[in-house]
Amino acid sequence: MTVEVSSARFTTSDGVRLHVLEAGPQHAGPVIAFVPGWSMPAAVWRAQLGALGATHRVAALDPRGQGESEIPPGGYSIDRRADDVREFVARYPRVVLVGWSLGALESLHYVHRHGAAALEALVLVDSSVGEDPPPAPGGKFQAALKQDRRAAIAEFVRDMFRTPREKPELAALTEAALRMPLEASLALFPRAYPREHWRSVARGFTRPLLYVVTVQFAAQAEALQRHRPATRVSVFEDAGHALFADAPERFNRLLADFVGDLAASPR
Repeated sequence: MTVEVSSARFTTSDGVRLHVLEAGPQHAGPVIAFVPGWSMPAAVWRAQLGALGATHRVAALDPRGQGESEIPPGGYSIDRRADDVREFVARYPRVVLVGWSLGALESLHYVHRHGAAALEALVLVDSSVGEDPPPAPGGKFQAALKQDRRAAIAEFVRDMFRTPREKPELAALTEAALRMPLEASLALFPRAYPREHWRSVARGFTRPLLYVVTVQFAAQAEALQRHRPATRVSVFEDAGHALFADAPERFNRLLADFVGDLAASPR
């Protein structure tokens, strides 16, 4: 079955035009809303839009400066980006929010700033949530961006995947990441909040929570589940950071089952 993916746009409260990819039937079930990671476009979720869009309403956001969204001069703080997520979520009556990497932190910060009332559930994909052990510092990558940005991003994109990817796909993702000005891309790293902030929000989230990780965050997933037993955890041992692209069938099945289980659970 071929799923038609369409484009939509909306204007944020600070006047920025953001682009969204949408697919799937209009029905009473929740919209599965995807937020990509640092510098990545909404199209990185194409395997989810195509497969899940056959049975679910799905939407993927191009955050400001990314994909086909406008590149404004400002607004690259975690606070403003969380507000953008709120305005994205507000387009739909019921939402399961899926955030990957930086998008997971922006989703958690959205919950911190605006609460969880608009969400049916939250899915965090391969991102630190402030549990131990902490991830490796990102200073070397930021220094590499300043020294040779194209080379650093090309390496970053290659390293997202464990499975072989076609050169045109890697090139397209590299060019997409280069759309955003360097200083804006550096401003995206959420330095303003300590690690404990993300841990507090994740542990305090009161709706269903699915945490999907590779082995780099498996210990954090175990810790979160220990402190928040209701957390559902899945570890993708043989996938790269973009695990939903490396193992799309497994990820899509996991997400579909998670969403399906929501109907049987009291809100």
